[in-house]
Amino acid sequence: MAEIIQRDGTWAFDGSTIRITPGLHRSVPLLRQTYGEISVPLEAVSGVGYEPERRRGRLRLRLREGADPLLQATGGRLPDAADPYRLAVDADRGGVAEYVAEEIRQALLLDQVPKEATSGYLLPGPPVPVSVRSSDGTVSFDGAQVRIDWADTSDRVKRATGPRIIGLGDVVQVEWLPNSGHEDGFLRFVTRETVFSKLPPERDPYALDLWGSVRRDLLTALVAAAVTARLPHPSTRTGDRVRQRTARPAQADHHDVLLRRLRELGELHRDGVLTDEEFAMTKAAVLRGFS
Repeated sequence: MAEIIQRDGTWAFDGSTIRITPGLHRSVPLLRQTYGEISVPLEAVSGVGYEPERRRGRLRLRLREGADPLLQATGGRLPDAADPYRLAVDADRGGVAEYVAEEIRQALLLDQVPKEATSGYLLPGPPVPVSVRSSDGTVSFDGAQVRIDWADTSDRVKRATGPRIIGLGDVVQVEWLPNSGHEDGFLRFVTRETVFSKLPPERDPYALDLWGSVRRDLLTALVAAAVTARLPHPSTRTGDRVRQRTARPAQADHHDVLLRRLRELGELHRDGVLTDEEFAMTKAAVLRGFS
């Protein structure tokens, strides 16, 4: 077995599986600690490399496109330190890192593992149920439905509509952008009814606006990955353009959804839940969806 143990974590390769265990040091991002140990089958790997530096190098594992729901959901937007397939290596352990990388490379050659995209997920993604408290509210997923409970600091429109429950069968896609600390992020669940929605995340009742703790908001990537793992694999889709063409005949249904949304907003305005300004801004955002 090839193994390297560092403060950042441990990688152990037995010839068929790379077992990645995050370190317990406080410098290890909360996302990796919460996700826990990951077992990566060799068939999911496209390559591995060690990048030496003066004080600390990096051991990186590259996965085949479509193999991992976490990478699919986050789209390469995870901060470097939060990437579970990266290990910080002390300079004096560079030789061990090179040995581990070479053992994995040799196994890839012997097993003739292809580099092409996979036709299905080879990793299971985060286990369910999973629940994360973010700056905009708490999002939970039990394997069958997503539930969003809004925080006291959420937009009044969101709080007025109450908890949002979304069945897995209604989800078309999950969109995720991290909170960088300089720009807000979001976690959005695109459904058949909201596929044409133009609402910004802070007012979208199907989205969490991520603006608070960067460390904690990153955990929403686990929910995004858990849902993504249970959606049809990207290889089964015909592509965004075809999806949009086939969805266009349902434009009338989309307009019905927007009209219902306008009626709901009107009722909230009449009941005094929304101020004139809030109603005008949200109504304008909904009306843009007709374009």
